Amino acid sequence: MKKRPIVSTFYFPNWHVDPRNERCHGHGWTEWRVTQFAAPRFPGHKQPKHPLWGYEDEADPAVMEKKIAAAAGHGIDNFMFDFYFFEDGPYRERCLNEGFLKASNCNDIHFSIMWANHDHIYAHPGSFWKPAEAVWKGTVTTETFRKCTEYCIRHYFPQPNYLRINGALHFAIYRPWNMIREMGGTEIFKQEMEAFRRRVENAGLGKLHLDLPAAGFTDWEHIENANAILTELGADSSFEYGWGYKDQFPAYEYEEWAEKNIRNQGRFLEKLSVPYNPVVMPGWDSSPRTVQSDMFEPVGYPFSPVITGSSPEKFERALRRVAELADSCGKAGPLLNLSCWNEWTEGAYLEPDSEAGYGYLEAVRKVFGCADGKNI
Repeated sequence: MKKRPIVSTFYFPNWHVDPRNERCHGHGWTEWRVTQFAAPRFPGHKQPKHPLWGYEDEADPAVMEKKIAAAAGHGIDNFMFDFYFFEDGPYRERCLNEGFLKASNCNDIHFSIMWANHDHIYAHPGSFWKPAEAVWKGTVTTETFRKCTEYCIRHYFPQPNYLRINGALHFAIYRPWNMIREMGGTEIFKQEMEAFRRRVENAGLGKLHLDLPAAGFTDWEHIENANAILTELGADSSFEYGWGYKDQFPAYEYEEWAEKNIRNQGRFLEKLSVPYNPVVMPGWDSSPRTVQSDMFEPVGYPFSPVITGSSPEKFERALRRVAELADSCGKAGPLLNLSCWNEWTEGAYLEPDSEAGYGYLEAVRKVFGCADGKNI
């Protein structure tokens, strides 16, 4: 490849005890419970999944040190943390604050924030009767926006290993269209974002690199329709959290799924006017997030099609093809995103398990080499 991208992986922080989770599920609960109690939903379905490292507490710096060493040693430059912030403050933040930032090797890898601004849904597990029911709302008012961004300015942006792109602090928003609606329209969102940029500069932290997904502003078949709004909002780049085309229930073979989505990544790279950061997934299986005694039928997330037949070799081929697309288009964004580091209950994880071992991480290293920070 002409230029190695910044290899970034989304990090989902729900593998530590959080007081809000305990109110919903009981003392000491983490999402590992959902992983442990998953069951096969159809013949040939491989569940439960068994993490090679065991069911560890990510808020423990010693545990996070192992994750950082494995990621950096296999070609990953950045953890993009799913970050949750509601009107009464942050959620699931102990992973980042107490685990990652206190790890002795923290500076061996970069990190950045993706504000996961959505309702907290009851999918741990969700029932057939009420799949993905909202437990509390993720509504973002202007006050919440200011509190969250100020929290990031104080706690994260000054960190020496916070990811900068051409000197600017990387900051992503998961669902900006929700935020725009909830804050009262595009103009208010733009005003708040401009004020956010000024606050970052006034804190002596330099510029901000705003990364916004495109598909929520249009549909995947007419992705170019998102160009005007992305430009108006001042997006510096665009991304998607994962792959779509999960359209065969109950199961869809990985290579067929990957083929459709790799073509789609090519369309995004070609048709978006802002630089696009492509994404590659190792798999998908949200069935652990369903009530295991309910019937498995297509009633909506988390009762979703399961991607079967994934392997490190197939993932490596997908990685190479997407990297080549990004390399050849001439206007790709600086990141290549992997979805995800540890979404165990969505079947999208790179962390080693009892079946593939370190195979998916080895695939990343084979394609991109080791991470040494020199390309950032």
